[in-house]
Amino acid sequence: MSIDKKQAANIFEEIARLLELKGANQFRTRAYVGAARTLRSLDMELEELVDGNEKVKGIGASSMEKLRELVKTGKMEYYESLKAEFPEGVLDLMKIPRLGPKKVKVLYQQLNITSLDDLEKACEQDELLSLDGFGAKTQENILKGIKHVRQYKGRHLVRAAHVPAQEFLSHLQTLPEVLELDLAGSLRRRKETVKDIDIVVSTEEPKAVMNAFVNHPLVHEIIAHGDTKSSVTLDSGINIDLRTVTPEQYAYALLHFTGSKEHNTVMRSRAKDKGLKLNEYGLFRGEERIHASSEEEIYGLLDLPFIPPELREDHAEFSLAEGDGIPSLVTLEDLKGTFHAHTTYSDGSASLDEMAQAAMLQGLEYLGITDHSQTAYYAGGLNVYDIEKQHKEIDALNESYDNFRIFKGIESDILADGSLDYPEPVLASFDFIIASVHSQFNLTKDEMTQRIIKAIENPYTTMLGHPTGRLLLSRESYPIDMHKVIDAAIANGVIVEINANPHRLDIDWRLLQYAKEKGMLTSINPDAHSTEGINDMIYGVGIARKGGLQVGDVLNTLSLQDVASYLDERHPGR
Repeated sequence: MSIDKKQAANIFEEIARLLELKGANQFRTRAYVGAARTLRSLDMELEELVDGNEKVKGIGASSMEKLRELVKTGKMEYYESLKAEFPEGVLDLMKIPRLGPKKVKVLYQQLNITSLDDLEKACEQDELLSLDGFGAKTQENILKGIKHVRQYKGRHLVRAAHVPAQEFLSHLQTLPEVLELDLAGSLRRRKETVKDIDIVVSTEEPKAVMNAFVNHPLVHEIIAHGDTKSSVTLDSGINIDLRTVTPEQYAYALLHFTGSKEHNTVMRSRAKDKGLKLNEYGLFRGEERIHASSEEEIYGLLDLPFIPPELREDHAEFSLAEGDGIPSLVTLEDLKGTFHAHTTYSDGSASLDEMAQAAMLQGLEYLGITDHSQTAYYAGGLNVYDIEKQHKEIDALNESYDNFRIFKGIESDILADGSLDYPEPVLASFDFIIASVHSQFNLTKDEMTQRIIKAIENPYTTMLGHPTGRLLLSRESYPIDMHKVIDAAIANGVIVEINANPHRLDIDWRLLQYAKEKGMLTSINPDAHSTEGINDMIYGVGIARKGGLQVGDVLNTLSLQDVASYLDERHPGR
């Protein structure tokens, strides 16, 4: 069994959780968490790492030995023996937001709870109220958490679907039997998470296409193999469905299988109002199918402009289409640079120059470096000496670059009282500052909202980072009134980032229409911890497009010269 970086990182994270359940030393558990974080942002392949002698920051000697065993044999004895110490299913309990290892240990030791079903039943019968530290509110939150875990079971982060989807598209595109093809479903609509991957192909020879599809080397298991539909499962657990249709059906099938269901319902209703019938096979007047060679033509037949896939959620697209029209949405090619990138100065895996070179390879003109601030000691946060050293290195690198610039930034923790992490003279030394919450998530909605607004009101805050703190499929956002936060950001000239990291994709796209109408400026930032992480901007662009954003709504569509002028004018000390 071959192990990839994601699988290895997941195993190291599970080791950390199991050690927490055992009550192990916190430095020991953090070592495994740090190793998992490093593995997720690693630029090299695992085989190259374990075969070489290069030391990697974040992976100690003991962790490296265990990783080498995992990569070489497909198993890790330490992990297997650790799992055997606990009842099967206990780790599922730790997926519930804010249910930490101490409480989980109490649940399985005192109430013999070892599954989500056991826990749900115990909550419904008020059994948790007999335990120390478990009140009615805790029990209520646990029930909400169980619902959250079940809701997202079987779903995948967009990157986990996008990468293999592109491989399959490239593979199928080479087949002479394939006339047209595209992604469909929630992945084409750029949803934050997806259940599976859908591909639609136009062909006159479906059998040859299906055989090539099910025999792709990434396929782990064939679920179904038919003439017009086949389904396979990849090693990652994600399913891919392929549908083949005739050239005459292709545009209609692509529209239908892209969805969403709600969007399709409105489209069918519009067709019905015209005395027509719309389905996956065509647009019919009686028995006659009306020819359409593209989705654009189908929308035109229903008196609508083309609606980009990202907008097809029955959220606001039809009112836009019938009003001022669909805006020209921002694209990846529109981005001239980006901000929010970490280096080996804190918890990144690449140096300043390596991150800059990766940005240049993407055709970018600038990169804003924002390593963690001093309070984030667990992520190697920078002290004042580190900042001075980094700034000198940035100055030297900028001298060596042609038509490219590294901007000096920091991701400053927003402290509990809303203040930033350094005194004013240190804050003034940066070109820009991203302010983010990384701790104390258990405040009330009003407290958290006021905490973040206070940080926004700090004249040195340039951007608000991952504003709701959510981790997709893992952690809900902390309680916060985002409308008040957006209003405060606009009033203080603060940019609210779209954090493009697939684990976050934060700010939620559903808020962007309100933000755009109010005049908020955003920046599509990768929160990159590796050179590969810079590529995540594509996912942020998807969120921006879902929110209807245009070039003028996004700071990093500006040229190097224009963004430098913007930051200079925005800086309170210049």
